[in-house]
Amino acid sequence: MEKLIEKVSTLLEALPYIREFYGKTVVIKYGGNAMVNEELKKAFAEDVVLLKYVGINPVIVHGGGPQIGELLKKLNIPTRFVGGMRVTDRETMNVVEMVLVGQVNKEIVKLINSHGGNAVGLSGKDGNLIIAEKINSKEYLSQVRAPEIIDLGFVGKVKRINPEIVNKLLESKFIPVIAPVGIGEDFEAYNINADLVAGEMAAALKAEKLIMLTDVEGLKDKEGNLIHTLPRFQITDLIENGTVSGGMIPKVKACEIALTGGVKKTHIIDGRVKHSILLELFTQKGIGTEIV
Repeated sequence: MEKLIEKVSTLLEALPYIREFYGKTVVIKYGGNAMVNEELKKAFAEDVVLLKYVGINPVIVHGGGPQIGELLKKLNIPTRFVGGMRVTDRETMNVVEMVLVGQVNKEIVKLINSHGGNAVGLSGKDGNLIIAEKINSKEYLSQVRAPEIIDLGFVGKVKRINPEIVNKLLESKFIPVIAPVGIGEDFEAYNINADLVAGEMAAALKAEKLIMLTDVEGLKDKEGNLIHTLPRFQITDLIENGTVSGGMIPKVKACEIALTGGVKKTHIIDGRVKHSILLELFTQKGIGTEIV
């Protein structure tokens, strides 16, 4: 009986948060170990489906870097990163689109649906969802203090989001799953960092929250201590003094974009923890770093 009462207490702890977020949209950036470990994949799908059933609208934006790297290696196509971005020539772009849209996106849709959800896969080309433009390589790489300045190729940035198709899916009780491939006004496909797409998507949808799943506990200071709460205005200082570097830069930039666009809170959490999404949303303490 005590165990049953404990389960009821857990549900009651979540109740205020379910009430608070009912009918709201939560954008989740899905990537890292949570995409490859079978137990974590199952937990992620369960979290997303549960959110939908309690009246919260999850929107998934996913990466796929390891899968892209694996196929590039098999095809003997060299790959390199500068400033946290993959250098993307036309041959690489073809592989990126094939993996993100044709493989990873469909696998995530299948994963969610196999756990009782009703997911639909999209790329930026569908309904002109993500209009992209080529990134200014010199400007970006200078901002992130990259060791060299080169042309990043078909690496894009979001010019605008047309969220109508996502809103229609949410109204129809579907779970949108979005691959970060944008379409330019020149009709070229562009590889866009999934973190930045998630930030722009959260802003365009006026989401309640943006949650970034990572392979670390959250942001840490120079002494290695977890930063539980970070004010937005400190982001630039942390990048400039090197506290935030490499692949973490697009994540904090995405949070900054979302907050500037009206999102109430953003979270960088450890996707290696089972049910990390529910722990962040439905418990008082939460996990990881919140940027506000």
